[in-house]
Amino acid sequence: MDNWQYLLVLAACLAITAPLELLGAGVYRQAPRAAAAVLPVAAVFVLWDAIAIAADVWTYNPQYVTGIAVPGVMPVEELLFFVVIPLCGLLTYNAVDTILGWLQRIRNRAEHAK
Repeated sequence: MDNWQYLLVLAACLAITAPLELLGAGVYRQAPRAAAAVLPVAAVFVLWDAIAIAADVWTYNPQYVTGIAVPGVMPVEELLFFVVIPLCGLLTYNAVDTILGWLQRIRNRAEHAK
């Protein structure tokens, strides 16, 4: 079961932040925009990781990964990390921005009511 830990943590991150999609304009509902934000950065980090792995600077404990590799370069979990964590961050940012907008509108109404 240990070899599923990395994937389980990523799944938990997605599960915890999934309800945030209901707040505001959403992230998944704007897939092209989310992809434009996440994929270029993910590509840079995948390249960086691949170079570090090839140079034996960076490794993964096989006990905590499934053993499935992206073309022999890195564990699939690491590739997913570079997509999942930024998506969770975007979901969180979108939710906080929406809530702060609601609070600002409430404050503005209260000030105008005085």
